[in-house]
Amino acid sequence: MKPRLKLAATRTPDGGELVLYQHDRDFFIEVNGQDLMNSRHHESELALARLGCAHLSGRPAPAVLIGGLGMGYTLRQALDLLPARAEVVVGELLTTVVEWNRQFLGVLNDHPLTDPRVNLKTGDVVKLIAGTRAGFDAILLDIDNGPEPMTYTGNSRLYGHEGMRACRRALRKDGCLAIWSAAPSKDFERLLLSCGFQVRRYRVPAHKGGKAHSRFVWVASGNHNLLPPGGSEPRKA
Repeated sequence: MKPRLKLAATRTPDGGELVLYQHDRDFFIEVNGQDLMNSRHHESELALARLGCAHLSGRPAPAVLIGGLGMGYTLRQALDLLPARAEVVVGELLTTVVEWNRQFLGVLNDHPLTDPRVNLKTGDVVKLIAGTRAGFDAILLDIDNGPEPMTYTGNSRLYGHEGMRACRRALRKDGCLAIWSAAPSKDFERLLLSCGFQVRRYRVPAHKGGKAHSRFVWVASGNHNLLPPGGSEPRKA
């Protein structure tokens, strides 16, 4: 049996330990000893791109923001769906995660950071969103663990009222916001509604064919007709 190798480690802004491991062909990222990302379980990251970009079919040059690089699965799926004239801005807080993708993780997804459509921005994606007005046709967020932060408590600013309002201002007319989460949240759904979004919730598998470990994607837009089919209505008070 091949051993589990510790490839690299860094500190989160909160001082936690973020560690990259490899076992055979699989990669794992842990924060403070807890599983954060796993290359075996990436179907929900692909679903985030599929659901968040579904309304872009036929648009010749859409602009998409991906908040959170992770292991590159959402970026790879978005690039596979989007046309040659698209621009995909990737916002990643940790430069170390970018380095890990270039050095170790790129093999998982055919090195998506090398695609000429990609515009990588390192730093706080909250500031990037807050400084944008009507700049994106889609915003795909996979920051931390969803609305309940696991890696960096500062990410809670993004998932609060002001953060979601900023996302709405950053979207172009007929744009969509898609948000990945490890768990459902009635409170977060109500917050999205209070920000003027139409919302649907999609239960997606963590890995293809799996049912035991579900993840969740919300898609929100000012136009209900742009939301992908299926899913569930938000649970109102």
